[in-house]
Order: sequence, then structure tokens, then C-alpha cells
Amino acid sequence: MAFFLNGLPVASVELKNGLTGQTVEDAKRQYRRDRDPKELFFAKRSLVHFAVDPTLAFLTTRLAGDATRFLPFNTGSGGPGQMGGAGNVPAPTDGKYPTSYLFDEVWARDNWLELLQRFLHVEDAAAKAGRAPSHKPGSAHTQPLIFPRFHQWDAVRKLIAHAARHGAGENYLIQHSAGSGKSNTIAWLAHHLSSLHTSHDPGQIAPAALASGLGANKLVFDKVIVITDRRVLDKQLQDTIYQFDHKAGVVVRIDESSQQLADALTGPTARIVITTVQKFPFVLDKVAGLGSQRYAVIIDEAHSSQGGESAAALKKALGRLGSDAVDEDGDPLTAAALARGKQPNLSFFAFTATPKAKTIDLFGTPYANPGSGEQEKGPFHVYSMRQAIEEGFILDVLGNYITYATYFKLQEAAAEEAEQQVDPRKARSRLVRAALMSEASMASRAKIIVDHFRSHSSPRLGGRPKAMVVTSGRDHAVRLYQAMRAYIDQRGFTDCGTLVAFSGALTIDGIEYTEAKLNGFPERELPARFGYTRADDPNPPSVPKSEHRILVVAEKYQTGFDQPLLTTMYVDKVLVKLAAVQTLSRLNRTHRLKTTEDLFILDFANRPEDIEQAFQQYYEASVSEPTDPNLLFDREREVMAYQLLVEAEMDAFVTAYFAAFQGGSATDTAIMKAHARLYGYLQPALDRFNALNATEPETASEFRRSLDSYTKAYGWLSHVIGFENLELERLYQYGRFLLRRLPAPARSAGADIGTAAPSHMRIAQTGTPELRLEAAGAQVLPGLVPEAAGAVAEAEEMSLAEVIQSVNEEYGTGLSTTDQILLGQLVVAVSEDPELRAIALHQDQDVFGGELEKDLDRIVIDQAASNDALMVRYFDDADVNRLFKQVATQQAYQLIRRPVRREAERRATEQRAAELKSSGSRRAEPPTA
Repeated sequence: MAFFLNGLPVASVELKNGLTGQTVEDAKRQYRRDRDPKELFFAKRSLVHFAVDPTLAFLTTRLAGDATRFLPFNTGSGGPGQMGGAGNVPAPTDGKYPTSYLFDEVWARDNWLELLQRFLHVEDAAAKAGRAPSHKPGSAHTQPLIFPRFHQWDAVRKLIAHAARHGAGENYLIQHSAGSGKSNTIAWLAHHLSSLHTSHDPGQIAPAALASGLGANKLVFDKVIVITDRRVLDKQLQDTIYQFDHKAGVVVRIDESSQQLADALTGPTARIVITTVQKFPFVLDKVAGLGSQRYAVIIDEAHSSQGGESAAALKKALGRLGSDAVDEDGDPLTAAALARGKQPNLSFFAFTATPKAKTIDLFGTPYANPGSGEQEKGPFHVYSMRQAIEEGFILDVLGNYITYATYFKLQEAAAEEAEQQVDPRKARSRLVRAALMSEASMASRAKIIVDHFRSHSSPRLGGRPKAMVVTSGRDHAVRLYQAMRAYIDQRGFTDCGTLVAFSGALTIDGIEYTEAKLNGFPERELPARFGYTRADDPNPPSVPKSEHRILVVAEKYQTGFDQPLLTTMYVDKVLVKLAAVQTLSRLNRTHRLKTTEDLFILDFANRPEDIEQAFQQYYEASVSEPTDPNLLFDREREVMAYQLLVEAEMDAFVTAYFAAFQGGSATDTAIMKAHARLYGYLQPALDRFNALNATEPETASEFRRSLDSYTKAYGWLSHVIGFENLELERLYQYGRFLLRRLPAPARSAGADIGTAAPSHMRIAQTGTPELRLEAAGAQVLPGLVPEAAGAVAEAEEMSLAEVIQSVNEEYGTGLSTTDQILLGQLVVAVSEDPELRAIALHQDQDVFGGELEKDLDRIVIDQAASNDALMVRYFDDADVNRLFKQVATQQAYQLIRRPVRREAERRATEQRAAELKSSGSRRAEPPTA
């Protein structure tokens, strides 16, 4: 089907009927393989192409063969503007389809003309980067053509319809997740609001708006003010709106003085004024004095601040307005309400992914709860985090979350006393802080972070990944940064350059530190320098530029910082509610090389249930602690049981794969040649899958889920454990490529990016064996050595976890899994002590225990460099001290004596085998005459 406007083709539609066995996947396949992208109709005439079946809809604005990218154009499973996931609302009972909205709304004559006139536009690369746009003849056929996603079109339509009916004085909260395309939504909304008129029919205007003097066919807002800290947004707005109106000066950015602001707000030319959050209080001051003028204020709140300066500036400016009731987070929305209250000539349109309860209460839309009937408040329009993840526009950061808890458990009596007595509480607090901030603690964290990043994160994305280390304060950031630099210098690493970010000046031990001094360049340059990668530099200099991979932050860059190459985060700060969501969401930005399995969060400070609860408000998230690594073998057996994969084919694929890409140094020509060969190796498995899918679609779907589950589990566990098993690695490498070639599920509602070239995929081997969590899970420490004749009977071997659990039950020490691992390391250290080793080899366990009692304090102190938190518990908590000595005595004694026992067993076995052999030989000899 084709759409024509005045005889010119503007769109095409491939409609599929599920009752004939075809779905939207067949429509996409036709566009990719049966439609010539060079044909005039597709190349330079039509603007957008829809793939539609009764359940789902997708669109693309550019055909490119197998590389054609289809974006979902669906309402969401909860309905337009409501909480939900990808897809559409199930079919109603009135005879309509889930995709009937296309025919009833989107393709309705007036709506379709408005889409072409006021939404569709060319995205200029220079304007998107914050530079002046540079349109060239014919560029519309080569540059990206932007067609709104359904939630963007729906939000703008509903907002302007409500504003046209009710006039100024209303507040709108738009909860759109990261990945929703807020920049374009804001541009479209600002453009529409700048020329919005009321209906020509007074009956379509609310009585309150009529009473305020707003008549029929009148301009609703005199000016539109956009509050944002994203400097690229003004260029985007200017370029986008110029394409619609073809008038210069419609969009003005205020970046000089309050007089410039006053001129823009009162002058006749500028229709849209862009300014920063710091100047927001002056905007309030000016517009409050212009009561006869009506203003629409759009606030890009999600990007309100990348540091702590904005909140301070806002508080200072609001003080000039006579208000000291400033929101503690420096939230401009809340600050506006507290400073001025609701103003009849101001309408707020607030965009945020993570509204606080206070923000919803002040700016939310009242509605009746369907269950209780009580009045509540909520966002005017929603595009949820869940929908953004399911549609593929952001990544799920909680999929690869793990805690590394080192904490102190205070005895209940001490805690109760601390609540009653000020001085002891302060002393205890200082003790805990001193332990956590000690050089030993910082060195331990620095080693863990650097070693993990280099071994597990750095090789991904062709060597491009970046990491962020989140600290609790400036002092913490500087000390941890210095510890990391010291460890990097000590080991001679050159592939993990580190930067630090914090505000102001800080004095530690008599030395003043600033961000600029430590990094060696001004603060404003940090985002660009941190984002630089040699691999993506089109013109790399002869002298290589510095490449920075790790950023240590203190209250900076935890909100509003978009760096798509961020894959890893190390959290050494307690994150509460909204801060947890905003901070961890720095990893969710998509990149052409980046998948969910590349993400990893190592948390030193928080509990999984707290993080889960924080995310729950914005998306039905779940977090769990890591499970037994052996599950990977179970999943491998499950995948292979379908008998669709052949080991010889997988071996050939993996061999060709690593040979072709040469560890990431292959040329583009070599990659393209490898692309075709690798597809050939995958074809037999693909054919077997298609045959199974034709006869047993449910079984084929189960195989896909099993393979997907395996690759995700391997990708995640490889961040923590280095696997030496080549079969696991082989299935992972082969499986993740095969998944990209398997036909998409019939009901997949996520973005379909088409065929991805191998250069867009990870090419480094994941299962590196350098870091192995050797004492994890139910690993058994060596057991007891049998004594000489007459000694006591050998005790049953017990795992370290079993021993600790039995003693925990007796003493109630509550050691965590991490503490148990550290205790296991202590046992190994005891077993390696020369003097104690000699005693254990020649004396019984009681004598060994007595000697260990004298030396254990020394060994614990020696281990403090990596086990400082547990060391404090050892000296402070009598029960922990007793547990340490009991476990260390038994387990270290077993560890030392085990080789002796096994050597004796080996010799006894050899002797018995020789005896059996000798007797057998004698029986086999022929009888003598």
C-alpha cells in the first residue's frame, strides 16, 4: 500500500495477515530483501515505510538492504501514555485490531498531514553535536530522517490539546525514560506551543480559561521558555524549528546577562527562549512582573545538573526572591513551586525519567484511583523504563549487578549504647570511617577495581569500554584516585588511564587538591577527554593522545551524563532511592557495539534489595545475588540437548573468527571477508532451526530462549569468574552470533537493527582465566590427615562454608559470603606460614591450635591490606575472634597435613597394585614339568 500527497508518493506500507501465516517479520524481510533501496520510489520519493500486522507495527525512514533498521511504532502494552512494556494493548472486543490506531488516528487525513508538516525533519549531524547546521543540496537523502515514535507524537498531541482548552496556569509532568528521545520531543512540543491557538469554537475552551480572558482563536502562549543544561539542545531546536518555519531568530539562547533575558522575553522576534537552570530564578522574577504575558516553561529536569554547582546557584538566586524554602536536591520544579507557587500566567511542562514523590505531588495530574476511587496524582504522560528496555532503546543495568559487601556488624548492646551516648557514638563512627578510609582499605579497593576492569571490562567493545567509580565524598574520591594511580604505576599498566571529578578545592594532610590540578586540564574539558578513544579517531595524531578509561567521581556526573561507552560501574557509596536509579542509569545508554552482557556493576556499599526497591517505582526490576557458577554447565547441556548445534561446525566458526579478527587489529577489508565466511559456518545450524521451527515452533522457541539465557549468563559470569573451559567459551562465541541470525520471534516488539557487521561485535575472548574466585560457593578446603596407628579416627571432611555456618549458629556472628571468602584467604595464609607449617606436620591439632593462638593476631594484621574491615571485627568482636581461631585451627591444620596423607595414600595404592600384579603374574605362569 502507498500514500500519495498531491500525486507524490510519501509513504509505503507492507500489511500482513496472521491468518495467512505471515507476520510483521515477513513485512520487514520483504523490505530488506525484495525492495531495491536504489529504486527512485524508495530512494528519493517516499519518506517513511511501515511494516504492520494486526498485532505490531514498525517503521523505517531509510531502506538499506539487510542493514535496514526498523523502530517500533506501538502504543505500549499499557496503552498510550501509560505504564507498560513494549507492544500494544491486547485486541479489544469491538472487532478492532491492536494496530487499529494506525488507521483510526495516525493515518487519519489531518493527523497525517500534520505529521508530514510539523514532525518529520532531517537530523543534521553538526546541529546534533551542538555546532551550526550545514545543510547541503541533496543531504535529505543521505542524512537521518526523523519520524516521531508513537509515544512522542502522542505526548505532544495530548499536551497541546489540553493547553489549547485550559490555557496558561497548568502544570504537566511528563515521565519519559532515558532512551525516549526527549530532545526531539521537547523540540516538537516547543514548536507547537510557540504557535498554539485556541479553538475557533468557544465551546471547546474551558470556562476557567474563558473567564481569564482567553478567547476563541487566540494565541495561548506569548513565549516558550526551555530550561536545560544541554548546550547542544539549542542548536538542535534552532535547526529543527527552522525546517518547519524557515524563519531565523525564532529560537534564542540566553547565555549572557539578565538584560538579554529581559529583551528576549519582551521582544517581538524570539518565540522560543532557551536558558540554563542557573538563570531559572531570574526567569521567574521577570515573567512574574509581566502578568499580562503568558508563558510555557519546558524544563529538561533530567539534565538539570552534572555537579553540585547548580543547586547552590539556584538557592542563592531564589534567596533574592525572598524564598529560603529550597528543595534539598536543587530540583528546579520543586524550587519554582516553593518560591512562587502556582502562577496563572505560567504553565510548566516538566520532563523527567525519575520524579520524586514531592515533584508528583506538586506537578502531577489528579486522577481517581481505579481501585479505591480516592484522588491521587500522577504523570500526565508516561514512557516507562520498562518499555524503553523492551524496545531496545536503553539497556537493563540491573541484569549484571553484584555486591561486594565489606561491613562492620556492631553488637546490639554497643549500638543501643551509641544511641544514648553522644561521645561513644562519635568515637565508634570515627573508628569505622577511619577503617574504611585507611590506606589499606583504599589500596584494597583500588586493586579490585583496576584488576577487574583490565581483565573483564577493558577487552570488550574492541577495547573501548569506560568505567565510573562512585565515591561518597571529595576526600574519598581523592584518596581512592591516588590509590588507583599508585597501583597502576606500580604495575606499569598503560591501558587504564584514570581521571577524578569533584567540585571546588580540598585540603588533605596540608595539601590542596582540585580536579584541574589532579587531571592536568580544566574541568570543562573532562567530558570530551574522557570520551576520547583512539579506535574511533578518524585522524589519529602521530603522537597518540592520552586515552582515559576510568573516572572517579564525587557528586558529579551521576546525573545527566551521557557517555555511551560507559559499561562498568564500581559503587563505593550508599545510594538512596532516586540517587540509586539516576546513578546506575549512567550505564544504560546504547552504543552500536554495546549489549546488556557488556554491563557490570560491582557494589561495595549497598544491599541488592535496596537497589531493587529504588528501581521498582520506575520499572519492575529485580536484583539477585550471583548464583552457583555451575548453573552454566546445566544451561550448556540444556542447549546442546536440542541437537541443533554440531561441535565440528562450532569449532570451525570459532577458529575462523579469532583468526580473522586478529585480536581487534584486523582491517575493514579483512572484516568484510570474514563476515561472509562466518555466515557460511552459521548456515547449517540456521537451516536446522528453520526446519524445526516449521514443524515444532514451540520447541524452536524454547531452544532460542535456552541459547539466549546461556549467552547472557556466560557474559555476566565472565565479569566475575574466569572460565578456562573451552567448550563454554566456544558455545558462547558461536551462540551469540547465531542468535543474531535466527529469525526474530513473531511477537518481538523491540527495535530491529537488521544485520550487524562483525566489526560491531566484541572480538576479544571473554573467558579469561586471570581472575578466579577460588573460594566461592561450596568449594571444599583440604580435609584431615590420618594419624599414625592408634590415633583418633579421621573426621569427616567439611567445606569452609559448612564449618563457618556451624560456628555462626553457635556464636551468631553473621559473617557474610564475602567475609567467608576473606576468612578462607586467612586460612591459606596460616597454612603457608613456615613455623606453623612445621608444627602442624609434627604435632597433633591441639598443639597446633595452641601455637596458632599466639600467632593469629600477627597473621590477621599482615592480611589487613586486603581484609581491613574483617580485621576490625576480629579485634572488636569476641565471637568473631573465637570463630576465626576455631576455623583457622581446624582448616589450616587439614590444609597442611593433606599432602602428607595423600602421599601416604598414593604409596599404599602403588604398593597394593604391585602386589596384585605380582600375584597375578604368578597365577599366569604355566606349571612346570
